[in-house]
Amino acid sequence: MNVKRAIDITEKTFLVVIALFTVVAMLQEIALVIENRRVELKDLLLMFIYAEVLGMLAAFYSSHRIPITIPLFIAMTALSRLIILQGKEGDPSILLYESGAILMIAIACWVISKLRQEDDRELG
Repeated sequence: MNVKRAIDITEKTFLVVIALFTVVAMLQEIALVIENRRVELKDLLLMFIYAEVLGMLAAFYSSHRIPITIPLFIAMTALSRLIILQGKEGDPSILLYESGAILMIAIACWVISKLRQEDDRELG
């Protein structure tokens, strides 16, 4: 077995482990929501992050590459969840920094989509 094959097998194994852990974490979160008998926005955002991780893994398996926008969407969702978890008691300057980070990531997604459209026009 050559080195490239060993690396490919290791990579696929880790991706399967990540997928399994993501599903387990999602099931734990669902059990916690059922136990608390209450669904909050932070729970939904966390489940959305789990779904995005699974989507990223599915995209990798189908195209053998990860579209850059998926991790960016995950980052925006994670920052949004962080803002919600901090609540009103947090330092307002931290809220500004986190909101600014979300804005920068959103701008990066927009720029990437525009560049992709240009590439598609040039190829098409």
